Amino acid sequence: MTEAHDTTIPQHIAIIMDGNGRWANERQLPRIAGHRAGVENVRLIVERCAQLGIKYLTLFAFSSENWRRPPTEVRLLLELFSVALEQEVERLDDNGVCLQVIGDRSGFPGKLQRRIQQAEKLTGNNDSLTLIIAANYGGRWDVTQATRKVAMAVAAGELSPDDITEETIANHLCLTKLPEPDLFIRSGGEQRISNYLLWQLAYTELYFTDCLWPDFDKVEFDRALTSYSTRQRRFGMTGDQIDHADMPTTSTA
Repeated sequence: MTEAHDTTIPQHIAIIMDGNGRWANERQLPRIAGHRAGVENVRLIVERCAQLGIKYLTLFAFSSENWRRPPTEVRLLLELFSVALEQEVERLDDNGVCLQVIGDRSGFPGKLQRRIQQAEKLTGNNDSLTLIIAANYGGRWDVTQATRKVAMAVAAGELSPDDITEETIANHLCLTKLPEPDLFIRSGGEQRISNYLLWQLAYTELYFTDCLWPDFDKVEFDRALTSYSTRQRRFGMTGDQIDHADMPTTSTA
């Protein structure tokens, strides 16, 4: 795909940016060099999304399980995240990108938490593209914290257990005000979603590629979009129903 009109463009794309460490190992570089190259590639993909009119891009930057990695790598990853925020936030703001960070921030150093808050405040009114960074995020954590909030509402007498619906839970998830992802992309060859947006990916089209994240350029990105354009999203209905009716905008079983 070379032009935006060659495919149906998804409104929301979610990506697991996998393969930075292997990219570095193949070049006999330290793993952090791969993560730095991965950050550089984020800028390219953000630019491509803006060019194509994609409205939401969610990137899995640091999972709640990544704390299990060697302490030195964890420390360098957090430092890289902090530096990237400082260096990129003005560029994002100048290009109308709204930055949001989802996940449990309480585990981050205070300096990083402040930089996240400052970046979100600076870009909060932008609307050309919303860039969501999932950091110290896990899908099970997301559902758990949403369930806890609903339970607190029940305990306070604000909500009856009989009134709890899927929508009730969804309204307390991290991406509550955003449309669910249309397309999920994972680079690096693994074919699993790794505790990422477990609730939100229920009806998302999945795309896996062997390409390592630092090499996942615009050509690879457009290849994923072309694959997406061939999918028929049925949302529990039959193909014939889709052919003769408007596709629902929200997922229903």
